[in-house]
Amino acid sequence: MKAGQELYQIDPAPFQAALDNAKAALGRAEANLPATQSRVDRYRKALADKAVSQQDFDDADAALKQVQADVQYYKATLETARINLNYAHVVSPISGRIGTSTVTDGAIVTAYQPMALATIQQLDPIYVDVPQSTTELLRLQRRLEEGRINNEGTNANQVQLMLGDNTTYALEGTLQFRDVSVDPTTASVILRMVFPNPKGVLLPGMFVRAVVKEGVNAQAMLIPQQAVSRDPKGNPVALIVDAAGKVEQRTLSLDRAMGDQWLVISGLAPGDRLIAEGMQKVRPGATVKTVPFQDGRKPEVKPGNPVQPASTSK
Repeated sequence: MKAGQELYQIDPAPFQAALDNAKAALGRAEANLPATQSRVDRYRKALADKAVSQQDFDDADAALKQVQADVQYYKATLETARINLNYAHVVSPISGRIGTSTVTDGAIVTAYQPMALATIQQLDPIYVDVPQSTTELLRLQRRLEEGRINNEGTNANQVQLMLGDNTTYALEGTLQFRDVSVDPTTASVILRMVFPNPKGVLLPGMFVRAVVKEGVNAQAMLIPQQAVSRDPKGNPVALIVDAAGKVEQRTLSLDRAMGDQWLVISGLAPGDRLIAEGMQKVRPGATVKTVPFQDGRKPEVKPGNPVQPASTSK
């Protein structure tokens, strides 16, 4: 469906009649205009010679103004009739995909009726509305104020979609705006995003999950969740191996979980050797020998590349 394509035809007979009537009335008013204008011009010359009275000239001038006003009135009436006649042709206001028609040939329709004749959905580009909790919004604002993330960059406000079958939509979208009103029933605001949709994969009403790149932490540090435990007070702690090969306990400050990893705010420094396995066998102060951590993830399989078995430490 293209913008401007005709969808329905309403009986144009009454609108055409109104248009013809307006044309005739305008023609009658324009026909009287030259004669009335000539009479005023003659009376103006005669008034200078005292051949007509001032009252006769005023009456002729008023008649001219009346005819000029009639011409303008019937021009507006003609334009209104032309607009109403165009309304008899119902065209698509936008390009998109049209749904099922709610009327058939011969059905009665009225102006401003509550039931739409048909619904047209714009599919490319397509808008996606996603709720964001106010709790997460406040956390984001706090991270920005504290300088933990930076929202200035070429990748800011880029969005990825996860479809219902847990696959990632191939094309990235852009965050357009965040609504300023909070829904009191869900304590959330709406994020409006726009995505290119040339193949029509995204459909209106589809449930998706969005990953919004609202900021970047260039110094972010992610650690496996299994490497973090809790002390008796519930504080997150981790074990590291210092330069002398001894185990040391660190109290961490965590931001949030990202998949199977924790985003660390403080407690670790670049270069620290974190113990991810075997924590139950060591204690702070013990001397240990470290081996590279194997996270057990399956290697990515690409066309033409055979899968190699993952190495294990003994």
